[in-house]
Amino acid sequence: MSKTAYIFPGQGSQAVGMGKDLFDNFAAAREVFEAADEALGFSLSEMCFSGDEADLQLTANTQPAILTASIAAYTAARAEGLPEPDMVAGHSLGEYSALVAAGVLDFADAVQTVRKRGTYMQEAVPVGVGAMAAILGLDVATVESGCAEAAQGQVCSPANINSPSQIVIAGNSDAVDRACEILKERGAKRAIRLNVSAPFHCALMMPAQERLAVDLASLEYGEFIFPVFHNVDAVANTDAAAVCGKLTQQVSSPVRWLQTVENTSVAGATNFIEIGPGKVLTGLVRQINKEVVYSNIENSESLRNTIETL
Repeated sequence: MSKTAYIFPGQGSQAVGMGKDLFDNFAAAREVFEAADEALGFSLSEMCFSGDEADLQLTANTQPAILTASIAAYTAARAEGLPEPDMVAGHSLGEYSALVAAGVLDFADAVQTVRKRGTYMQEAVPVGVGAMAAILGLDVATVESGCAEAAQGQVCSPANINSPSQIVIAGNSDAVDRACEILKERGAKRAIRLNVSAPFHCALMMPAQERLAVDLASLEYGEFIFPVFHNVDAVANTDAAAVCGKLTQQVSSPVRWLQTVENTSVAGATNFIEIGPGKVLTGLVRQINKEVVYSNIENSESLRNTIETL
């Protein structure tokens, strides 16, 4: 039987104006933005709709902004008749959106936690010390070996295993540069330094992980409405007691998106709906499994189109 997976984006999807169309057209979306403003103690909605691009790019603001825009889209879509999914997953930050949708995390708790998460990640590594790069056209094993050779006592490792031929690496800036040169020699089509504020999902994030662990341990986790596939192991989970540990490990561990899409497909998902700003994950799903049906919900037009299609 055909099953549906909803997927939620992480950083890289932010832009001033995101969520405004939903806010203007759906009461359910307005309520989500208002709840975020109240939980954070400042107008995140104003920052999202008409703020300064530089402010929105700060990861302490980006993370709650994308979470809020994603849950606003999900809540509005459900109010308009979008059926409950069979399973959900999210890319990095998007895992928090998935857990809110699944009833495991309270939205106010989630939005406050990801703001702290963004702050901790930014403060974990001085500006210029770390870097990330996208490696195109090589498999995971080749990238891993190239990173290991480039490390030379520093940190360099896969951070986002996005598709069979798109892997993002992270670590010390010098080591990432060395890895780019090594991997180009080994056949990478491209090795591109990314404009990011910190080297996410690598061992340099351990200071952030340790700080976030305290906050995550203080949260209450509800029962799952439907399974969530976690980033650290790409395995479906319905055990609330396991969530804190998986979210903690996620900070310094690679995002296993390729394996997540493969495992949701094995679990029966043939229809993938990306919910939140952008279509980055939709593109990755298409690279991984060309047989699936896909759509996205990020504004009123895509919301209505998706519901009509379903």
